[in-house]
Amino acid sequence: MELNVKLEVFDGPLDLLLHLIEKNKVDIFDIPIVLITEQYLDYVSHMDTKDMDVMSEFLVMAATLVRIKSKMLLPDEEVEEEEEEDPRQELVERLLEYKMYKYASFELKDRQYDAARVFFKKPSIPDEVRNFREEVDYDELLSEVTLTKLQSIFDSVMQKQVDKIDPIRSKFGEIEKEEINIEDQMLFVEEYAMLHGTFSFRKLLETGHGKDYIIVTFLSVLEMMKTGKLHIVQKNIFDDIEITYQPSKKGKELEEEN
Repeated sequence: MELNVKLEVFDGPLDLLLHLIEKNKVDIFDIPIVLITEQYLDYVSHMDTKDMDVMSEFLVMAATLVRIKSKMLLPDEEVEEEEEEDPRQELVERLLEYKMYKYASFELKDRQYDAARVFFKKPSIPDEVRNFREEVDYDELLSEVTLTKLQSIFDSVMQKQVDKIDPIRSKFGEIEKEEINIEDQMLFVEEYAMLHGTFSFRKLLETGHGKDYIIVTFLSVLEMMKTGKLHIVQKNIFDDIEITYQPSKKGKELEEEN
């Protein structure tokens, strides 16, 4: 008497491997490859299918498992300063990816099942009800309204508008950008230098404000240094810059004549 064995149907070799891992209650990151390979080959040997495409997929996975099994049975080679790669690593990654998509398909199937039990009813409200608008008796509505009440309502609305105004920022005027050019600033720096003789760069910057003022003033000082009108000294790094005015020879002669 023949013994008929009915095998479970799996969607593919990865589905079968996941079933064997869950059946044996083993860690997917530490697959006992010898045990899983034996059970997998046992299943494949009992498969009865005429679809060669399906059978070839299971046979390819069987060959992969046998190759991994043979690698793990071989003695470890001594490799200096390199971490030995686990032969099961690629298989584990494929199983994890398949498991993620499989569970995602279950979630989508549940949502499809729940959606099939939802029914929508088309609106059947009569036009008379949908277009109904309650009539408002304005005489009755305004019967108790007096000028005093209207004035109080108006005052409350205006007060809300006042409360929205920022008491500080509302007093700000329009902020206009100061236009600074290097020619005018060079004249200012020269006048400042003639008046003070020797001064610090920090003191010069305190005569104005803003990023543009600092940049233009710095460029003016550099330009006047090139022409020899200013002499710059910085004793140590990050120290303040000391600037000395150097009048031209013609300017000195005029001063001596006067």
